[in-house]
Amino acid sequence: MTSPDQSPRRASHSRKTKETDISLDLNIDGTGAYDISTGIGFLDHMLEQLSRHSLMDISLRAKGDLHIDAHHTTEDTGIALGKAFGEAMGDCRGITRYANAVIPMDETCTRVSVDISGRAYLVWRVNMPRAKLGEMDTELFKEWFHAFAQNAAITLHVDNLYGENTHHIVESCYKGLARALRSAVALDPRASGAVPSTKGTLRG
Repeated sequence: MTSPDQSPRRASHSRKTKETDISLDLNIDGTGAYDISTGIGFLDHMLEQLSRHSLMDISLRAKGDLHIDAHHTTEDTGIALGKAFGEAMGDCRGITRYANAVIPMDETCTRVSVDISGRAYLVWRVNMPRAKLGEMDTELFKEWFHAFAQNAAITLHVDNLYGENTHHIVESCYKGLARALRSAVALDPRASGAVPSTKGTLRG
């Protein structure tokens, strides 16, 4: 939730290339409402999980060159959502900044750690037992997380501790990101609106 003296943390972003056409609206201080259509059913499902468990409202429409494959659409949704997230966060004043989540899902357990740092970095320690989920190449999920972390300017570590079912592994990664972001963007009542850095900035 925003404090009485804080502007709502919202942003819109459009991205149009020869490969994709994407528009989205993001409300970090939402209720987890979503309206998502990418043309890739499993990616829609994962972004819906991200919205629901982070409590960010996400409205996203994407049209991409799916006649080639899902790569460009997957990566570009990560880019667009990352850019909108970074814009909505502003100067990050008063936030908790660091957070992690450990998500069990049946036989699978995944740990996601995040630092809303202004420094873009991804550590991805996730092995996929299967090369595809439906028609989607599972290697593309690393591309999505990398694109999101780079464009949101966050440090993000994703560690699948163990698991056998590829669906469960991927879903636990997105749910872990959701819960970690939910905690990291929360306003710290002891911070008095200060930027949580000895440098005085997280964007410089």
